[in-house]
Amino acid sequence: MKYALITGGLGFIGSFIARKLLEEDIVDTVVCLDHYGKYVNPTRPEYTDYRKLRVLGIQDRIVVERGEAKYYSVLSRILNRYRPLYIIHLAALPLAKLDNLNAEEAREGTVESTANMLEVIGQMDGYRPERFVYTSSSMVYGDFISESATEEHPTRPREIYGTMKLAGEIVTQGLGRYYGIPYTIIRPSAVYGPTDMNRRVSQIFIEKAFKGEKIQVNGADEKLDFTYVKDVAEGFVRAAIHPKAVGETFNITYGEAQRLLDFVMCLKNHFGSLQYEITERDNFRPRRGTLSIKKARSLIGFSPRYGLPEGVKEYVEFIRENHPLFNKSI
Repeated sequence: MKYALITGGLGFIGSFIARKLLEEDIVDTVVCLDHYGKYVNPTRPEYTDYRKLRVLGIQDRIVVERGEAKYYSVLSRILNRYRPLYIIHLAALPLAKLDNLNAEEAREGTVESTANMLEVIGQMDGYRPERFVYTSSSMVYGDFISESATEEHPTRPREIYGTMKLAGEIVTQGLGRYYGIPYTIIRPSAVYGPTDMNRRVSQIFIEKAFKGEKIQVNGADEKLDFTYVKDVAEGFVRAAIHPKAVGETFNITYGEAQRLLDFVMCLKNHFGSLQYEITERDNFRPRRGTLSIKKARSLIGFSPRYGLPEGVKEYVEFIRENHPLFNKSI
């Protein structure tokens, strides 16, 4: 039996990666280690728990193990039981701006879980995964100093999330080399799409559109490299299985930044009466833009398929079909 382990496997990105691994028959079973947590207030009227939908149709090919990836004992039990071929480590805080975000929580979820995972593997006799994939973030770059950021762009995070993601990269590189664990590091950006429930800007915009509320666009020229979740899953899988990805770091994004206003204009194609206003940019966030994906294209054949119009269309259709608060006839 061939296993893959995804920490945070019931999460937004993790569930799409699980589905992709199974659709391509790369493994027989995906083990999803998940602590069943919620990162936004579940009493919000628009809150919908999509976790059942995330695994719809693949339930018989996944194993869900409850536990937190920061605990050495949990990781030891899971790794010794399944000895997975591929480990995709996503368990961490899901986005940079959360209520009451603090360095301790971010460190536990990102740095300590990564160190413990690699330590457990390093102490196991006769076992090394074919690949350990660490999930970083475009936030490690801080303010972009060029129009397009390659993987060689300086890493100068300016907030808690990006700082801890970068620390996790260093842990992955150092312990990966020390224990002889083949690793790959991935930096996604502005992921959006069906089943997101953590209040990313894309989710907020779409839900406001459905409710007929005015959208506040923070910054007329504010840009993000919006990346559809199916493209992200494709990139993770390519990076996990490709021999040329060992020891490499990749931007896995669409590869072309769009303004927040461009996202709103795509929504306007589906909601003709949509209203919006431009407000001051959120200075919490570093100034970002396009992440170059030339390296991922050339080394592992990554080629995203969803431009913003296509991704937004599919996302809107999903919400219309599955969100209990929104009339399907809108």
